[in-house]
Amino acid sequence: MVVWRRWIFPIILVLVLGAGAAALVKIAFFPDSVESIVTPDAGITDPVIAVERGSVTNALSLAGNVARDEKFVVRGTVDGTVTAVHVGEGASVGAGQVLFTIKQTYPEKHIDILAPEAGDITGIALVVGQQASIGLEVASLTPARYHLQATVEPVQLYRLVNAPTEGTVTIAGGPAPFACTGVRVEVSQDGAASVRCAIPGDQVVFAGLPAQLDLAIGQVDDALVVPTTAVKGGASSGVVWVDAGDNSKPEERKVTLGVNDGAIVEVTEGLAEGDMVRQFVPGFAAPVEEFCFEASPGVEVCETGMSW
Repeated sequence: MVVWRRWIFPIILVLVLGAGAAALVKIAFFPDSVESIVTPDAGITDPVIAVERGSVTNALSLAGNVARDEKFVVRGTVDGTVTAVHVGEGASVGAGQVLFTIKQTYPEKHIDILAPEAGDITGIALVVGQQASIGLEVASLTPARYHLQATVEPVQLYRLVNAPTEGTVTIAGGPAPFACTGVRVEVSQDGAASVRCAIPGDQVVFAGLPAQLDLAIGQVDDALVVPTTAVKGGASSGVVWVDAGDNSKPEERKVTLGVNDGAIVEVTEGLAEGDMVRQFVPGFAAPVEEFCFEASPGVEVCETGMSW
């Protein structure tokens, strides 16, 4: 028994440990030369969609502010000598109110210069005894008129090509929504775009009030429609890519466009119901998709991916 404990068991233990070590060395430094073959189980495809019938409503809601109309110059209408100045700087006047009286030399008579409309008078340029002439700037008048100036993104300008001349203004905490007329698009020299309309004179408003302008530009029902992402272009004409479904190269086809709501656009010519088109214009990124998963109990992690 002593021999087993002193010699046999230790020898067996050494042999077992040596075999294990040899196996580890074999796995680490001399792996089996078997080639790994990776076969993709999915391919990248361009999503296609069918041309369908639907309704499109082109309506815009724009945020803006109420503003006083710009002042303009009041000019003299007669040659002569100023005999009276009837208003002071900053005075509020009504339409037809007398501003100045001028004595005409020939034929001799007194002629009044009247306020063309209600507003505030500034920049008075005449004094009693001064010679006046036709076309001379006599004062400036800031009319008692207001308008709404609403900002618009430049990309939305094409949607305003056929904009109506009337919109609806809503002022939080103010009067009931009312019609705003004379809608027009303005683009400044620095490229800033806005929409302006005239506020009726019977509405009580104040400069600086925030307001919303709603424009109903157009609507169609039972029309051929596709997503705007499928169209290169967008203002009355564009190009789509039609897929024949036989793995051939998609056909590039010109189309005529109608009402556009920013997401869906009407196609009036170039496509038929059921045609299959690429959902995204080639070379443009599809919308970012977000994938969320639970990283640990109660902790959710979201990642995004981009399709092309």
